[in-house]
Amino acid sequence: MTRISSLARFTRHRHFFVAVAAVGFAATFGAMLALGNAAGIGAIGFAPWVMLIASDRGIGRGILAAGVATGLYSIVAAVDSGPVGPLAVSVRGTAFLVLAVGAGLLGNRLRNHERTLAEIVSRQTGLLDAALDGICLTDVAGNPLISNAPLRRISVELGLPATGTVPERLLAIADRTTEPARYRERMLRLANEPTEMSDDEFELSESGTVFRGYTAPILAPNGRLAGRIWTLRDVTSDRDLERLRDAFIAAISHELRTPLTSISGFLELLGDEEHELGETGRGYLTVIRRSTDRLQRIVEDILLVAQIEAHRLELSVDSVELADVAAAATEAARPIADNKGVTIGLHTGGGARVEADPQRLGQVLDNLVSNAVKFTAPGGTVDVAVEHDDSRARLVVTDTGVGIPPDEQAQLFSRFFRASTATRRAIPGTGLGLWIARAIVEQHGGTISLESEVGEGTRVTVALPVAR
Repeated sequence: MTRISSLARFTRHRHFFVAVAAVGFAATFGAMLALGNAAGIGAIGFAPWVMLIASDRGIGRGILAAGVATGLYSIVAAVDSGPVGPLAVSVRGTAFLVLAVGAGLLGNRLRNHERTLAEIVSRQTGLLDAALDGICLTDVAGNPLISNAPLRRISVELGLPATGTVPERLLAIADRTTEPARYRERMLRLANEPTEMSDDEFELSESGTVFRGYTAPILAPNGRLAGRIWTLRDVTSDRDLERLRDAFIAAISHELRTPLTSISGFLELLGDEEHELGETGRGYLTVIRRSTDRLQRIVEDILLVAQIEAHRLELSVDSVELADVAAAATEAARPIADNKGVTIGLHTGGGARVEADPQRLGQVLDNLVSNAVKFTAPGGTVDVAVEHDDSRARLVVTDTGVGIPPDEQAQLFSRFFRASTATRRAIPGTGLGLWIARAIVEQHGGTISLESEVGEGTRVTVALPVAR
């Protein structure tokens, strides 16, 4: 392999093919003189060297080589059997000229094609090197074919070996990870099952570096396995930010819950003496209760967000009748709806049972119904419906509220996002409700979707598997 590489580098020398052609001209000329058989060998003996020079150095040098070949053949023929006639020289010279022009044109085309390919490769290399992720393409056996600069940098930082297949290189650092058994099992499985996809995170124990790796097979147009793509990203800073955020949320929630507990306790004491307060005092007490309840809900939402993101949300699953959940949510929202002048209706249809956590599912529906009431103007309506078929049960909340612009609907289930129709009207909220609702629904194996039109209203549908 080393000898082949050395030979390939030597052939890329600027004058290599010219030198070969010169040697070829000399050898052919000498052989003809030595054998005294110019007619037997023929002018064709010089043709390869004319074509070689023309293809390598262009048409001009090729025409010059054609003249040299014609002259050398004429000399050999004259020595062998006497002077060559003008017609014979012209015929052979024309043949050499055609060979030179054709080989020159072909050589120019090949060089242009090579330059085009080099430009394409340069652009693709620049594109890959500009990526944030380390990227590597391997063959079916896992041998690297292409890699970008970020991957080479990450490989050095992780201390990966410089030789071997990608799984072998990754296996070399198994004992340095915080989960060596799981890491080793994953790498061995990828090595033995080249068609498997994988998306994993691992952490180095000594440095705390966290890297995320993704790999997937690459299929040829005929469906056969052609190789594998690997990507690697250093996500240490992302994980550090997540830990900091979790610590911040936990600390803030604790510091808020402690005074809220005291406030709630004193509100209960004041409630026992509410009859002794004047009308103004009772009004103040109502405002304090309402604000305390709202702040309590915000704190609970923040804590729930932390639990969901840490994958610590636990469900107490039981057989739940959706009609009961819908009725409870409707009745809970009715006082606020009546006070606002919003009509709230319930349509349960036939019974629909699901396997779910009744408290969490009630939390989802309470959120959707309260949102519908909050964003519906006085005189509007909110309808809660229960629907089902053989496989799915659905909770549908429809309102005639302000609606949501189409370009914002895809972001509604993001944390802390609030639609412009809500912010313009200064409608209070944290932007966490729909995000929490989606997380709870998806943990139940269901889906949540939304349809809305500005000025017409919104329809939210929660679909869950029916109980078997």
